[in-house]
Amino acid sequence: MEVLVVGAGVVGLAIGRALALRGHAVIVAEAEDAFGTGVSSRSSEVIHAGMYYPGGSERARHCVEGARQLYNFCASHGVPHRACGKLIVASDDGEAEKIAAIRRQGEANGVPGLELLDGSAARQLEPNLACTVALHSPRTGVVDSHALMLALLGEIEDHGGALALRTPVEDLSRRAGQWQAAFGGAEPGTMAFDAVVNAASFGAPALAARTEGYPAERVPTLRLARGNYFGCTGKPAFSRLIYPAPRIDGGLGIHLTLDLAGRTRFGPDVEWVDGFDYRVDPGRAEAFYGAIRRYWPGLPDGALYPDYAGLRPKLTGPGEAAADFRIDGPAEHGLPGLVHLFGIESPGLTSSLSLAEAVADRLDA
Repeated sequence: MEVLVVGAGVVGLAIGRALALRGHAVIVAEAEDAFGTGVSSRSSEVIHAGMYYPGGSERARHCVEGARQLYNFCASHGVPHRACGKLIVASDDGEAEKIAAIRRQGEANGVPGLELLDGSAARQLEPNLACTVALHSPRTGVVDSHALMLALLGEIEDHGGALALRTPVEDLSRRAGQWQAAFGGAEPGTMAFDAVVNAASFGAPALAARTEGYPAERVPTLRLARGNYFGCTGKPAFSRLIYPAPRIDGGLGIHLTLDLAGRTRFGPDVEWVDGFDYRVDPGRAEAFYGAIRRYWPGLPDGALYPDYAGLRPKLTGPGEAAADFRIDGPAEHGLPGLVHLFGIESPGLTSSLSLAEAVADRLDA
């Protein structure tokens, strides 16, 4: 088939690779002037293990399988990564119950190596940590997301595919058994494809609404949540990722992450917004200090500085339960050769290779 993939984030590139490896002719169209400029370039770059998500959900299945595939891919393609491990920590009895529930869910999801530790055992791993109970996830890690996307693009091109930058897809229509994609940009035009995958992230609902024959009631409302990150001066105090017990605001709490150089940063928080604004308000540092000192009492005054922010394309809003990944293929909407992806936020990077196989299966069915 000749296949158009809309969106060159990590998920779109992974889908393009999966289809190219199956022998399809692939074009990945990206509206911006580079790949991975949206969600993929503004994440914590964490390889998640998959213990948070409800059993049987798309997020649980693709996160666990995606992590396995991602570690193998990084090892075989020279993508920098490290399985540094993670501790999910409790500061009181109520949070300890949450941690125990996360362990049960993780084991049900097939997450390997989870171990519940008391506070003393946790401090043997991380002497600067304060907690009553911790769940150790040795298979959580970090990855160089840009290098990952470069490797995915390399395989697309090695198998005859191409990336078209500055090529926004304006609408999709069905003609003579094919999808007609109308492109904007400096050289607007129309091309025919046997199949289309909408992996446009923030733009996915809008493109779905401009897809001829796609049921309007299936188009979700996009909700934007900004996640702010703060960097930390001084020598790193931890060698593993540290996560507090999950919150009820749509996030996992203000956690400590490390990049591949070992530098420390904190975030994200959850800030519901109406537009695309990536500025970090320095005033949010006060809330960060309070949250972080629950598990790192030794955080020095003045150590935090605004780093960067990312936006998540959520399908649910404040006070609502987090939505699952939504893969809307021919079996769901009835249109041949068409897959829309909605709400692919965290753990989208971890899940990307597994999601790609699921999308390719839907088109090959």
